[in-house]
Amino acid sequence: MEYQLQVNMGDILQCLSKAQSILSPQVGQHQLKVAYLAYRLAEELAFSTEERKKIFLAALVHDIGALSMKEKLELVDGRSKDTQTHALRGALLVRDFGPLQCTVPLIRCHHVAWANGAGSNWQGQPVPRGAHLLHLADSMCIRLPAQRNVLSQLPGTFAEMQAMSGSEFVPQQVAALENLIRKEYIWFDLAATNPLDRLPQWLMPVVGLSVDDMVRLAEIISHLIDFGSEFTSRHSAGVAKVAEHLASLSGFSADGCKKMLIAGYLHDLGKLAVNNAILEKDAALNTTEFNEVRAHTYYTYYLLDSIPEFGEIKQWAAYHHERLDGTGYPFHINGDFLPLGSRIMAVADTFTAIAEDRPYRKGVEANKTVDILRNMARRQVLDERLVELLIKNYETIDMLRQAAQRGAVRYYEDFFSSVKQADAE
Repeated sequence: MEYQLQVNMGDILQCLSKAQSILSPQVGQHQLKVAYLAYRLAEELAFSTEERKKIFLAALVHDIGALSMKEKLELVDGRSKDTQTHALRGALLVRDFGPLQCTVPLIRCHHVAWANGAGSNWQGQPVPRGAHLLHLADSMCIRLPAQRNVLSQLPGTFAEMQAMSGSEFVPQQVAALENLIRKEYIWFDLAATNPLDRLPQWLMPVVGLSVDDMVRLAEIISHLIDFGSEFTSRHSAGVAKVAEHLASLSGFSADGCKKMLIAGYLHDLGKLAVNNAILEKDAALNTTEFNEVRAHTYYTYYLLDSIPEFGEIKQWAAYHHERLDGTGYPFHINGDFLPLGSRIMAVADTFTAIAEDRPYRKGVEANKTVDILRNMARRQVLDERLVELLIKNYETIDMLRQAAQRGAVRYYEDFFSSVKQADAE
């Protein structure tokens, strides 16, 4: 029987919201608010249980296609001049992950105006009513800045929504919003730290994920990390493939190797909390910038801690800058307590960082890479046995790294080519 992990989808989606909250609480909170209000609107309109669930899940990731913090903030502030591109990117990102496939049409169309009924179809395809509802909830939340007295904001904000009834929003849905305006608890809930705590638990379905499903999910998350820059788009793919092969050489089971692949894709998840300008800097980092980058491993641990079922994967991913002598960061775990998977990840990440091309330099040649790795092993930075295992299989591992990174670059180019083509249609 195929191995399956029972995972709460709400944990996964809230993990992504938390990632955005680290750099900007405004952005992460927006996803939660829109999910809450969209659900309440669907409830008011007596949508089916299944449709409410789809709308809720779509709302939690509706801005997943906004790939930079600047773009996310412009969307949340209502300043974005191009709302359709990020909607298309979001739909493309989640379309191959089974548990979220039902959200694709809603994410793709969540900025389509009603246009007095003409918006019921867009680009030759029907627009789900849930997408229009998501558009209304999103627009309402954008216009409600975080203030203590949310009730005082409602009359003016709703007047804006009402003025666009028919042109931008479905009139029946605006009428449902008017009914909610009269229910104070809705808006007190919306202003809470986590409004989702006020919603029924069945909205967070527990799904059985095969290891391959988990790999696909990890790939999606890695794209969120890497798509901010063409230069970084290939890094996670290289680390993941090297770590997977080292795990195989170390005697891991087939499922264990795939879990190592997942950890490789997720090892830099915490970089979502690092300013893009620092990640893309084509020169040496100053002390302040380097300290900000050092925080990424802590945030990888913190974010994956949201998904209890990823416990082992979390350790393998988040401990990749720990050292055998205990002087690594951020937890200072020494060799006696450092899992084998974490040691493998440290070697895979270090090797990939040295061997790959970077914006400010070409990859280091094989002989020098070997010297650097052996020197780090002698200083108890890396596990000597794993370093020698990599060196013994250097040619094969480096070919796997390069192939994985070429594949990641192709995916990056094809992804943005698809977006550009769809925008032109």
